[in-house]
Amino acid sequence: MSTLRYVLPRNHEEGCGRARLLYVSCAQYSEEWNSAFHTHACAELFFITKGHGAFQVRQETFPVAINDLVVVNAGVPHTETSTGGSPMEYVVLGVEGLEALADTGDCALLHMGEEQETVSACLRIIVREIRAQQAGCAAICQSLLEVILQRLRRRADFALGSAPEGAAAGAGASRECGLVRRYIDNHFKENLTLDQLAGLAHISKYHLSHAFQKEFQTSPISYLIARRIQESKFLLRETDHTLSQIAQILGFSSLSYFSQSFRRLEGSSPMEYRKRCRRQDGSGPL
Repeated sequence: MSTLRYVLPRNHEEGCGRARLLYVSCAQYSEEWNSAFHTHACAELFFITKGHGAFQVRQETFPVAINDLVVVNAGVPHTETSTGGSPMEYVVLGVEGLEALADTGDCALLHMGEEQETVSACLRIIVREIRAQQAGCAAICQSLLEVILQRLRRRADFALGSAPEGAAAGAGASRECGLVRRYIDNHFKENLTLDQLAGLAHISKYHLSHAFQKEFQTSPISYLIARRIQESKFLLRETDHTLSQIAQILGFSSLSYFSQSFRRLEGSSPMEYRKRCRRQDGSGPL
């Protein structure tokens, strides 16, 4: 997938109530198209500008085509695929403080009608602005977002509202940190990096480290290691896996790194912990 992405400065002027444009992405189908499930800390507006394909939100899959708009609320797992014969292209607006008021609570699908011409014109200008990135780009893109939202709010069959208080701009850092922590909880066995986690939350790794430390009194990587060590204690107690196998299962780069991390957090080596547990439950020495 060929993608152009622009993250707007966090201090640019807010507009349209609490709705604020965080980033803009332009995607074009290619053989490397990545259709893995993912979530975002803000709502995303997918404007299909060419071709057709399919959109999946949780367990629901539905077709999409040119001039369709899909609004996915914050924290909702989703993915998209393109049809090879008519490659799909789209523009994504990441918007904070906004949600689709749909029956499912997850997303809303709208086929553009008479507002399509105005919305498409706004999107073309937004794309030109993020490509050029000249002075005033963020303010112009925010203003165009407001035009788009106001046109969409005229639709009787489509409702947009402000995100709940827990997802408001003032709680942005807390929401982003919560998203990262949940992702670590679900993917701690994988090879996660700080850059990858920051990309998930659409913030810089420096901002993530500072906000995560403030929110949870630990860094994202320290939390990841602690989560792995917690799981390793179960494997040490309940399985006969070797230490090398456990280190590999939990994503540690080496046995020595696993052992060092375990000793630092638990005060003993993994093997000492296993022997102690076996003695306590009557299994006897290994």
